[in-house]
Amino acid sequence: MPLNYKNYYEVLGVPKDAAEKDIKSAYRRLARKWHPDANPTDTKAAEEKFKEIAEAYEVLGDSEKRKKYDVLGSDWQRAAREADQQRSYRSAQQDYGNFNAGPAGAGPSGFSDFFDMFFSGIGKRGAPGASSFSQRGQDLETTIELTLPEAYNGGKKSVSLQLDDVCTRCGGTGTDRNRICPVCHGTGRTLETKKFDVTIPRGVREGQRIRLAGQGGGGVGGGQGGDLFLVVELRDDEKYERKGDDLYVDLPVSIYDLVLGGDVRVPTMTGDVTMTIPAGTQSNKLLRLGGKGMPKLKDSGYGDEYVKLVAQLPDKLTDKETKLFRELAALRNGKK
Repeated sequence: MPLNYKNYYEVLGVPKDAAEKDIKSAYRRLARKWHPDANPTDTKAAEEKFKEIAEAYEVLGDSEKRKKYDVLGSDWQRAAREADQQRSYRSAQQDYGNFNAGPAGAGPSGFSDFFDMFFSGIGKRGAPGASSFSQRGQDLETTIELTLPEAYNGGKKSVSLQLDDVCTRCGGTGTDRNRICPVCHGTGRTLETKKFDVTIPRGVREGQRIRLAGQGGGGVGGGQGGDLFLVVELRDDEKYERKGDDLYVDLPVSIYDLVLGGDVRVPTMTGDVTMTIPAGTQSNKLLRLGGKGMPKLKDSGYGDEYVKLVAQLPDKLTDKETKLFRELAALRNGKK
């Protein structure tokens, strides 16, 4: 089978002068898209595409391999012929005799013959005898959903999270015994479910981040683990609306309490309290309960609770009640 040139830049969809971070970003995006687990209806085609993407990144993601790849350029065919002349079938068997045969059209590394011809001996990350390489793990970010009482009280909360982490089989290299890792399929990363005991700060707000030091992505080559950041999402509360450190609650009250005044019970985060309604209070009036809001993160105080008084009209009036309301209306309108 003739050797075919592999345009790794086209495979990853990046220009030849792409920065290292752009190459890595393109690889991760394509790897997620073509991961066999994400394509259950056509895993065979996905595996081939995935392998092609992993091969391209194996070269372009390694500065030494990329430099050689760029030097080869259009002269790759001559270089291939010279390489073929310098090695016999027997020496090739000796070189690769310890490897399992790959699929048709693939070299001993599990990648294409083109890769094995030029790059299989260069800087194999994680290969025996390779120079030591350690790298800090990636910082990870996910969400943690809290109820309003959980945000109010704070404290410990056990959570189970599915995180994208370094593959434990290959240590993040993407290869295992010089073949594509069968666990992560060459990405160097897998989805892992982990359990954490998280300390929730009292009064934490929507969108704030809780940092778990060292609990992010695993380091490569003994490197330190990254950090895990949990972005707070607050569930809608059926009773309260939160605005900053203040709470707002609607309280249905009778028109008699609004007109005549009276004491009513108001729910708060620490239990019901008694509040006095002044006589002649209008419906939708906001009354403030000082210090009954959320704990303030940066000091020892609390926000306030604002109570919206919502007039509750009586229903199913008796004939006598209807008559009395008519008399009141007449008095109000100066007809009596």
